[in-house]
Amino acid sequence: MLLIDGKKISTDIKDELKVRVEELKSKGIEITLAVIQVGNDPASSVYVGNKKKACAYIGINSLAYELEESTTQEELLELIAKLNADSKVNGILVQLPLPSHINEKSIINAIDPMKDVDGFHPVSVGNLSIGQPGFLSCTPAGIVQLLKRSGVEIAGKECVVIGRSNIVGKPISLLMLRENATVTIAHSKTKDLKEVAKRADILIVAVGKPMFINSEYVKEGAVVIDVGIHRKEDGKLCGDVDFEDVKEHVSAITPVPGGVGPMTIAMLMKNCVDSIEIAEANNA
Repeated sequence: MLLIDGKKISTDIKDELKVRVEELKSKGIEITLAVIQVGNDPASSVYVGNKKKACAYIGINSLAYELEESTTQEELLELIAKLNADSKVNGILVQLPLPSHINEKSIINAIDPMKDVDGFHPVSVGNLSIGQPGFLSCTPAGIVQLLKRSGVEIAGKECVVIGRSNIVGKPISLLMLRENATVTIAHSKTKDLKEVAKRADILIVAVGKPMFINSEYVKEGAVVIDVGIHRKEDGKLCGDVDFEDVKEHVSAITPVPGGVGPMTIAMLMKNCVDSIEIAEANNA
């Protein structure tokens, strides 16, 4: 059984990006990511801190906007408009979730698609669905890299994605199709979920329920990617997959923590570096 090491693979990607950033700097090109956080949600603060560290590690500039919880939607939209217009800013990231008085959809839609390094804007999603150059959602893009860099053959494989969120389920389905997998999307209304899941050569689980998937859902020798992350009562982290129950039946599996998680920030950094090429492709 191969334990897919997201920490190592994400570090490899960041090291590759570091080299690309140095090459860009030698041509006088700097990359800047603007990160906006509204309020001080503790989990969001940790994520924002990790993003700043990753920027520093690979050599891109980061601008941090830490706004009060009471910031209005209008004030946030004004800041986004200012950053959209700033030619020195290559990427804009608004840390979610936002306070309840701010409409997330309006905020995501306000970001210039050429600076949408989270890959959430409808234009980015549209580009993904028709195979145009554009920003990929970070977690799904990270999953594809985990598979490829772990030597997992994707083309021709039966892939089942459990979960249909806009952030993971839908985009990873499109990316796996792009890699020539045969893709089934399963969800809470799927009948005979165990039977559907057991068809999978590659099972990607993003249901948001702790340890929901056990060995009864997994085909012998399958590759299992666990996107979930939850804190148990004893303080330890777990995923959507019952790791201990499943691990004896799989050929490869991601642990939680240390699997998919580190990849999200690595792919965000890749989107920031790719922003130069994406801008050029769209201006050509």
